Amino acid sequence: MTGGILTLTMNPAVDVSAVTDHVVPTNKLRCRDASRDSGGGGINVARVIERFGVACRAIYPAGGALGQQLRDILQEQGVDSLAIDVAAETRESFSVTEASSGAQYRFVLPGEALVQGDWQACIDTVAAHATPQHYVVASGSLPPGAPDDLYAQLAEKLAERDVRLVVDSSGPALGAALRHGIHMAKPNLQELRDLTGAPLECRADWEEAATGLVQDGRAEILLLTLGEEGAFLVTRDLRVRADAVPVKAVSAVGAGDSFLAAMVWRLVSGDVPEAAFRYAIAAGSAALLTPGTDLCHKEDVERLLDQVRMERLQG
Repeated sequence: MTGGILTLTMNPAVDVSAVTDHVVPTNKLRCRDASRDSGGGGINVARVIERFGVACRAIYPAGGALGQQLRDILQEQGVDSLAIDVAAETRESFSVTEASSGAQYRFVLPGEALVQGDWQACIDTVAAHATPQHYVVASGSLPPGAPDDLYAQLAEKLAERDVRLVVDSSGPALGAALRHGIHMAKPNLQELRDLTGAPLECRADWEEAATGLVQDGRAEILLLTLGEEGAFLVTRDLRVRADAVPVKAVSAVGAGDSFLAAMVWRLVSGDVPEAAFRYAIAAGSAALLTPGTDLCHKEDVERLLDQVRMERLQG
């Protein structure tokens, strides 16, 4: 494989999306425009990177009938992927858009538990396929049965090979990875609050906490996503604040994954972090324009790029 990007999705899903007129309790909600898509953080990142024309391989565990369906969907989408056979049934998640209001309801089901041999095989497979200067994007939640420090264990394996690990997760999984030290992390504001145990009530608090993680050596690059408030980039030498691009949102599914995919795409293409960050902001906004689980499209990213407003901060 060429292109230098692998993704790991430990808790993949078949994502179902549909539309109904009104969401009300008790009544049967007749849905239409149903579709099934591949899902899970790393898989979404791989789908977007492939759209940008860069080679990327998605690695993920798959089991049961839904696991086979996930394989088939990825093959139809033309995503280079490598499934690790496991006994646990792959999970299913679904989102419903209420046509009358435009509100979107997202239901995330838990996955079945993996045994040690299964999750260890995922780590070993990534390590076997990663070569120096590769980017490995480990994105999404951990399934039941996987240890909280799985991403930290992966970081330890990859550090020996000069591989750049990017982690987009939450809770203990993200905390353990940051304690080990990784190349890049992408928490949102709530995840940053959980990491620090602090309320982080204003922008200055957010930026100070994000900067502290980089200064402490937890991550070389930290991307703090803030929804409608935009995002914040921190490296050892740089702090950049960016506003969100105002767009009319159709679906919020995959905005963070599109953001991260664009960031990694541009870094692999040779951009400095500040330039890559501009593409990430545009991609996160572009994802809001697509229905269901469609993710961002390159032409929308390029169209929105000039609308991104960024400010480099002192200190």
